[in-house]
Amino acid sequence: MTTTPPAHGAKRGDVVLVLFPHSDLRTAKTRPALVVQADGLETGLPQLIVAMITSRMFRAAHPSRITVLLSSPEGQRSGLLSDSVVMTDNLATIADAAIDRVIGSLPMNAVDTALAHTLGLKAAVATPEPSEEESS
Repeated sequence: MTTTPPAHGAKRGDVVLVLFPHSDLRTAKTRPALVVQADGLETGLPQLIVAMITSRMFRAAHPSRITVLLSSPEGQRSGLLSDSVVMTDNLATIADAAIDRVIGSLPMNAVDTALAHTLGLKAAVATPEPSEEESS
């Protein structure tokens, strides 16, 4: 399957400005979101899975949510304008056309843990690939 990469160039871990749908799916608001979809998924559909980002810090106290503080190195690279919360319990599949631009990026380690909690997945343990000698 051959697909054309999206014009915005967003990849996993990027913070994007996007038209994010409200829960009623009838209205939307431009807001930051974090791309959580795997790179190179190649579904043939011009869309991405993103997690909502909010500046409402009172929402932070939950294992499905990650706090981003502007005073941290991660926060400074995020492109966000204020301390924020990545809400992995508020995901949306959005059309590539709904992405305005990439504004920054965030590391995915804590996000992956929060996503595993949200989706009820056991934490994945990376297993090393066998070396050429081991596979011979």
